[in-house]
Amino acid sequence: MPTTPDYIRIADDIIAAVRAKKLKPEDKLPSIAQMAADYKVGTSTIQMVYVRLEALCVIRRHQGKGIFITDPKTWMRKP
Repeated sequence: MPTTPDYIRIADDIIAAVRAKKLKPEDKLPSIAQMAADYKVGTSTIQMVYVRLEALCVIRRHQGKGIFITDPKTWMRKP
């Protein structure tokens, strides 16, 4: 039975947390280092999580400010 890669599992956790209203639009996500420690994975795994979430429009990065959750209504709906 194949296991889901960590980066997909963690990205799905974050999406589930938003859908469950545990995370809200404009909430700031932890740093890559903090998230890696929380999930007990390497920082490169968390970088892949954030790349995946950014591609799905779930997060947006603000240079020097952090990584923020976007409004679920805008997810995967770029023109």
